[in-house]
Amino acid sequence: PDLQMPKANTQYFDGTGPVFAGGVFPFLFITIACGAISGFHALISSGTTPKMLENETHALAVGYGSMLAESAVAIMALICACILHPGLYFAINSSSALIGTDVVNVAQTISSWGFSIAPEEITTLTANIGEHTILSRTGGAPTFAIGVALILHELFGGVDLMAFWYHFAILFEALFILTAVDAGTRACRFMVQDILGNVYKPLGDIHNYPAGLLATALSVAGWGYFLYQGAIDPKGGIYTLWPLFGVSNQMLAGMALLLATTILVKMGKARYTWVTLVPAVFVLAATLYGGIQKIMPYEEGNKVANAVSHVAAVSIQSQKIKDLEFKLNNTKDEKEISTIKKEISIATQSKVGN
Repeated sequence: PDLQMPKANTQYFDGTGPVFAGGVFPFLFITIACGAISGFHALISSGTTPKMLENETHALAVGYGSMLAESAVAIMALICACILHPGLYFAINSSSALIGTDVVNVAQTISSWGFSIAPEEITTLTANIGEHTILSRTGGAPTFAIGVALILHELFGGVDLMAFWYHFAILFEALFILTAVDAGTRACRFMVQDILGNVYKPLGDIHNYPAGLLATALSVAGWGYFLYQGAIDPKGGIYTLWPLFGVSNQMLAGMALLLATTILVKMGKARYTWVTLVPAVFVLAATLYGGIQKIMPYEEGNKVANAVSHVAAVSIQSQKIKDLEFKLNNTKDEKEISTIKKEISIATQSKVGN
């Protein structure tokens, strides 16, 4: 299929789009995360990668080669998103609060933005991939899976196999994430043992079985806590951390580049430091700028800044809760009281999540 996305959607360069908040700079360079440069890979290269090497000469193929493969996956994801019609993309990735849940209303709303789409396009695709709905399936995974299904069904099986390819892609993503969790837990165990070893030396011994079990238990308990929070609160768990993933990941990447710069200087190869120092400065500048925007206070009338900032989001939800409580204290209608209590609960969850 052809790429249907416009080359440059300047309409939303200022960050007012329906999917992402924040301007192209710095959030484009934070959002791509692992697709271009990843601090997480710096941790893996010091934990898991050495286990794959017979000698140091293999480091380039294993480490750098894996990063190239990661970039290839990012390009694949970009292609899968870009073969979708913009109107269809927005139907999948815009929140239900913005576009609604009725297919006809969704089509009208998105068409009013300048991206024409018919309700039949949405319902036909939904039926072809074997889902009940594709509206507001945010997070990226459904978009990628739908793109894969649209590509592969033209090569193998036709429309009848679209549902198979869609769910195959969903399964692929789940397994892909599982390997990341496995490698991340292993790297976390190494770091936990390094820290504990400074407190009590035997705990830092990677050959000490009880110490390894303790470090593993602490690592699993860490992400297990967020898994549990996500199970009891749909807006909790990983959703409280995910908005900061890109910033923290790129910050770690900048630190890794600075470490590489230091090593080059120590090796007497200072003339090569520009290779690591220039990208480090850019990555850290973009990341710090984005991080600062995420902690800025509420600014009256600035919708983009308020949508980006967690501090502003807390202020907005706090004010909303106060208004709802005032309304609750001044009504006696049982049905309205029940509705207001639900709204307060949702606003409280949103406040805690930020």
